[in-house]
Amino acid sequence: MSRVFHPLRGPCLGLARYLILALVRLCYRLRVEGGEHLPARGAALVVCNHVSFVDALILGGASPRPLRFLMDRPIYESPWLHWWFRLVGAIPVEAERRDPGSVRRALEEVRRALDNGEVVMLFPEGRLTPDGEIHAFRRGLEHILTRNPVPVVPAGLAGLWGSWTSHQGGRALTKRPRRFRARVGLHFGAPLAPREASLARLEIEVRELKADAEAWGPAPTSATLRKH
Repeated sequence: MSRVFHPLRGPCLGLARYLILALVRLCYRLRVEGGEHLPARGAALVVCNHVSFVDALILGGASPRPLRFLMDRPIYESPWLHWWFRLVGAIPVEAERRDPGSVRRALEEVRRALDNGEVVMLFPEGRLTPDGEIHAFRRGLEHILTRNPVPVVPAGLAGLWGSWTSHQGGRALTKRPRRFRARVGLHFGAPLAPREASLARLEIEVRELKADAEAWGPAPTSATLRKH
């Protein structure tokens, strides 16, 4: 069972997020739009498509507010990024068949975070995309909104499919890094009221935001990826 570490607070968290964003901008040509859509205060959820192991780094560094991440435990325990996930108080969750009670514990931690007025980020697909496309959203989000009816901010991320941290061309993190300073777009959309935030509506919103983010630069084709 993975223990949830409480996130850094105040200036220490601000410094950590600044350094992460600086690192992200060193590695990628990042363009962020719509950050003003995140509520300035109070609890909220952010939902985004899931492309690579560094999605949380990019979202956490680029978000105007600190984020608590609900994420798959294998990603949480990644040797490259585990330190960061612990610092920001990420919430790992494992399949019930592997760790009975994991989902219940994770959802309880999400409830506490939202009760405290924090912003919780989740990837409703529940896994990294295996093919670069957005897949069906899972139902855990509805359970969260039943317990904590808070605004939901959709987001779309593009430009990381084909990187060594994605599943393109083999399992993530098992390939050599071959792309540097790739164009990455992150677009936040207008928040939806809890009663409007159905899985179908959110999936449409995220797909549209991802398409907008892809306009930052042409999506890599199979031929381009083979060259990298």
